Amino acid sequence: MDERARKTALRMIPYGLYVLTSRSSEGVAAATVNWVTQASFEPPLVVVAVKADSRIYGVIRSSGAFALNFLGKDQGDVAYAFFKPVESDERQIGGYEYELGMTGSPLLRVVPAFVECHVADVVERGDHAVVIGEVVEAGVRREPEGRPDEAILWLKDLGPKIFYGG
Repeated sequence: MDERARKTALRMIPYGLYVLTSRSSEGVAAATVNWVTQASFEPPLVVVAVKADSRIYGVIRSSGAFALNFLGKDQGDVAYAFFKPVESDERQIGGYEYELGMTGSPLLRVVPAFVECHVADVVERGDHAVVIGEVVEAGVRREPEGRPDEAILWLKDLGPKIFYGG
């Protein structure tokens, strides 16, 4: 396989940016993720790829639940904050206030929308695990103007040198 072509082709897949959160007896964990998609209407399912050796993956496996916090167009700073491991306490994670949702997962107060999920299945293959979540709760804190998919932060919005994939 032409490795350069593979990398370029896979980088053509558009990605939104989200902060994935979870909480278990191990504590609170959060990470910026971008390999996310809806996979079913009924039941409503989302799929997120999570780095297999990450803390957030361990917490999700332990808790059986997670939240996807959708980032708004103007929230590049929030995305950057969760690219690396973060500190947390009972009110903040990575410097951002949160509340616990019905699944026990942290919901960032600054984001325009979120979904909460119970883990329905996990596929462990490669360096990322594919986590399938059934959406059990959703919230919109800021109604989007226009198309909802134009209101979120995309990976390409962070600039021409930021890639994750390939």
